[in-house]
Amino acid sequence: MQTTNQQDTTATTMTAVVQDAYSAVPEEALRLGRIDRPVPGEGEVLVRVRAASVDRGTWHLMAGRPYPMRLAFGLRRPASANPGRTLAGTVAALGPGVTGFRPGDEVFGTASANGTFAEFAVARVTRLAASPAQLTPEAAAALPISGSTALQAVRDHARVRAGEEVLVIGASGGVGSFAVQIAKARGARVTGMASTAKLDAVRALGADHVLDRAVTDLGEGRYDAVIDIAGRRPLAQLRRALTPHGRLVIVGGETGGRVLDGLGRQFRAALLSPFVGQRLGFFVNRENAADLVALTALVEAGAVTPLVDRVYPLAETAAAVRHLVDGRATGKVVVAV
Repeated sequence: MQTTNQQDTTATTMTAVVQDAYSAVPEEALRLGRIDRPVPGEGEVLVRVRAASVDRGTWHLMAGRPYPMRLAFGLRRPASANPGRTLAGTVAALGPGVTGFRPGDEVFGTASANGTFAEFAVARVTRLAASPAQLTPEAAAALPISGSTALQAVRDHARVRAGEEVLVIGASGGVGSFAVQIAKARGARVTGMASTAKLDAVRALGADHVLDRAVTDLGEGRYDAVIDIAGRRPLAQLRRALTPHGRLVIVGGETGGRVLDGLGRQFRAALLSPFVGQRLGFFVNRENAADLVALTALVEAGAVTPLVDRVYPLAETAAAVRHLVDGRATGKVVVAV
């Protein structure tokens, strides 16, 4: 172990996926190369990455869409090495002022800056936690963003309670697969919506009922909460499915637009909410260590298990992103490093 840590400390470059320009085509945007190894700053640790997940946000960061996001991530070209955000791995070195972690600790979380499709990445301790002991690095890497997004959607925004009827649209995806399990853990009766080929997987997650995505009528006044992940259904239809005081949480809803993508529907929901009896809205995931610890507790209790569809090697990261954006994944796609 000491020899490995010494090698990790002295090396100055690493193998990583490199993105030189924005492109919606993974095979054009991503290549394998050698870059400088990051150095942990105040309150950060250097992590030897073992696995990193591919999220829908990965494609947005890779493509630079919708365009307003470039204000934060690079106006003309990406500011970071690659669009990887999540990680699971081993602490290799500590930055100044870090307590609570030691070299060799197994951790999971999100990076300080994009770039986890690489041998090493830097993460702030405020977005890092000890990995669940029973999970492989690949399963642990599936948790941070999709798991915390689902947790916040179910717990904080839909405010799901025991005995309630909950509809999860997009139940077979990364966020949706966690949302089904977390809502069940809170005692709700869950209906999961997905494509025909993925309904069995949604049942296996614990959904009480399943709906084919092709269904156009969601019913009327049936659900206490609807969690819409990457859906495109009109607000009027979603509102009809809710009880008079039900809650709608829009997590996704991409339309392919370059400027606002699905944000237009989200903003309309938030603007309408004060004038109706139902609670309508959306949110942006707040990455934090406390939610990672909460997810770990759910995993250790057997209530949540990451659904990993496929694992790709680092050299095939572009193919991993392609598998996700083509809609073939059930659950999470992961890159092993």
